[in-house]
Amino acid sequence: MTPLEFDRQLAQEIGGFYADPLGFVMFAFPWGKKGTALENFPDGPDVWTRRMFQALADHITKNLDLKDLGQELEVWQSAIASGHGIGKSATVSWVIIWLMSTRVDCRGFVTANTGDQLSGKTWPELAKWHSMSINKHWFTWTATTFYYAKYPEDRRKNYMFEAVTWSTERSEGFAGAHNAGSSIIMIEDEASAIPDTISEVISGALTDGEGFWFKFGNPTRNEGRFFRCFHQDRALWYTANVDSRSVRITNKKYLDRMVSQYGEDSDYVRVRVRGMFPRSGAMQFIPEGLVDASFARPAVPKDEGAPLLMGIDVAVGGGDKCVMRFRQGMDGRSIPPIKLAVDRDRGQDSITVATKAAELIDRFEPDAVFIDEIGVGFGVADIMKGMGYKLIRVNSGPADDPVRFRDKKAEMWATMKTWLVEGGTLLEDLELRQDLCGPMYDHTLKQQLFIESKKDMKRRGLASPDDADALALTFARKISRRDRARRRKSTVRTGFDYDVFSVI
Repeated sequence: MTPLEFDRQLAQEIGGFYADPLGFVMFAFPWGKKGTALENFPDGPDVWTRRMFQALADHITKNLDLKDLGQELEVWQSAIASGHGIGKSATVSWVIIWLMSTRVDCRGFVTANTGDQLSGKTWPELAKWHSMSINKHWFTWTATTFYYAKYPEDRRKNYMFEAVTWSTERSEGFAGAHNAGSSIIMIEDEASAIPDTISEVISGALTDGEGFWFKFGNPTRNEGRFFRCFHQDRALWYTANVDSRSVRITNKKYLDRMVSQYGEDSDYVRVRVRGMFPRSGAMQFIPEGLVDASFARPAVPKDEGAPLLMGIDVAVGGGDKCVMRFRQGMDGRSIPPIKLAVDRDRGQDSITVATKAAELIDRFEPDAVFIDEIGVGFGVADIMKGMGYKLIRVNSGPADDPVRFRDKKAEMWATMKTWLVEGGTLLEDLELRQDLCGPMYDHTLKQQLFIESKKDMKRRGLASPDDADALALTFARKISRRDRARRRKSTVRTGFDYDVFSVI
């Protein structure tokens, strides 16, 4: 086979990995081959990278369907917060080589918080993986560029990745990086330290072509665009928090020593080992350690004497979610939550929420169902009343104990916190953790406790705590366990002719 024939066959094989980054990485590099740097790594990338690549593959497949329908493509947006040493730079290199190999005339930029980070770590890592790739002769690596080797100099920028140190004074350098005819890729290394002005310009560059936006970094700051990817804007991003101890290439003894020295829940360990953002501060109402303890506790025996309770927090939309949660005594884990991304354009409105809630009530037969009737929750409650279901409506009115609490929300959250202290168990869930630990608290002049409003949380860059609010609703009122056989008989709905699809 001549070199030309080999190249044509190679191009055909690599073209099959257009929507398969993991397949490309396994094909392009000598995993497990003796005498190579990958001799001891026959399984390829670590779990966290594989998960991101699978989500990326699903995204591209969806975009191909949109393209066939003549619709606009969606931009890939991912944010990975991690401890040290998980292989971020290697993953960045794989992404670059895969995109360059499967998308002719793609353009990309890699930026970092400092020039030293970019020139001393991120970009040299690309050179290492380029040298091991099966198609390394296709591309040329220099100190600041990675381009298609066969293009003459005047065309190289059409098919190139560049290493660019960010600068607020030269932020417009990203603004002209459009590429309507192919793909445009933006990669931020140590994204937590990159100013919002740079991210805003990058966002504007992804308005045409097939766009990809990757953010990697240690979660060092409780503010900024990187922080918001995991909180206020989390519905728009693929996110992951990667603990360094979960990755096979890290030095576990060194990491254990760090944990022993500083403490598992210290900000130092949270940021540099666990890949978690530092704590919010002294006025945080529910501490992370309390939530983590609820995740780690063993399952509790079923409490037959405790009522099964259901909470429904109804979202308005705009990235918020409608969440339905169950709790029976100290068990908030056995029945997984249901989370609906409300999208009125796709028909996911009050009818959808009411129908799903009715389905869950019929299935699990809770002793009481609490619903937040503020805003759109009022409409859902009315629909379900018309369907024959009895719900307990909850609003932000006066607390049952007005001496201690300013309103009902503060009372529910305080009762929920006490439940966590006393041994409540929850299924580990990153969104629930963020929601429970997000709100701050304070006291009125009368020393009544109150919890930060959703509006104020969003001003701080946090998402609406829909998941935590659904759990809190199960503490709205004390409910006794009713006889299940009698309840089945009493909840049979007769003379019911409501068509849940009649108003769609």
